[in-house]
Amino acid sequence: MNNNEFKYLTISEEDSNWGLFLNVAGTANILPSADYPSPNHPSEYFFTWEKGRILNEFQINFITEGAGILENRFGTFLLKKGSIFFTFPGVWHRYKPNFKTGWTENYIGFNGELAGRLIFKPLFSPEEPVYYFGIKEELLDTFLKIFDLVEKEQPGYQQIASGMVIKLLGYIISFEKQKDFSGKPIAKVIEAIRFEMRRNMQKEIDLKTLAEKHNVSYSFFRKMFKKYTGVSPGQYLLQLRITRAKELLISTDKSIKEISYELGFQSIFYFSNMFKKKEGVTPSYFRNKNNI
Repeated sequence: MNNNEFKYLTISEEDSNWGLFLNVAGTANILPSADYPSPNHPSEYFFTWEKGRILNEFQINFITEGAGILENRFGTFLLKKGSIFFTFPGVWHRYKPNFKTGWTENYIGFNGELAGRLIFKPLFSPEEPVYYFGIKEELLDTFLKIFDLVEKEQPGYQQIASGMVIKLLGYIISFEKQKDFSGKPIAKVIEAIRFEMRRNMQKEIDLKTLAEKHNVSYSFFRKMFKKYTGVSPGQYLLQLRITRAKELLISTDKSIKEISYELGFQSIFYFSNMFKKKEGVTPSYFRNKNNI
């Protein structure tokens, strides 16, 4: 897909049933002082700055050159080179490049039941629609691959493109989380303690003592660990032990009691209770099912 090119797509019932489908993809190099947006877009997409617009889809726009502004009913947001911004179905918005700089925009519009489940608060919100990561190769490459799929429209391209959209969302979440830890000592502390957990999961592990050993208060460590991994340190350690227990149940003849104590659980009852809570079945049921 070349500069200043966009494509609106026809959606089949199969595409819709897939759960995530693209409606539009495009790229545009808007020169300084040029009119914006292009009047060539269909009426449901075209807007004026005075009126703005409301779409019935999600859009992601990656600004790779220049600068501009986005407004929605929640506020005004400055955009610069390396910004990614979202617009949301049913939410009024408008945006434009800076008159003096112009910009290069790369955008996709998509919808579907799966899209609605993936893009939810607090991860993605019209109240905070802009992310700034700079020109990340992973982001640009994903957009370019989507554009290539859309341009060729080979059979099944919608299904492959939907995977690329999910990949793009994953990168955005990952880069946003990494911003809180880039160059900070706490990241090394978390990695060191995660290593300790893996190496000594069969032993009694005092997480507070481990944090203090690295000169970090446990409350701060717990907060940052959950932000880093998505789970608390205690839950992370529990999941490591449950995963190891599943391996031992399948690959050894050790009794459930032996496995329980080998992995540092307080009792076989506690182990069985936690295993069922995490896996939905008892350890004995899991072993019998997977040894058939």
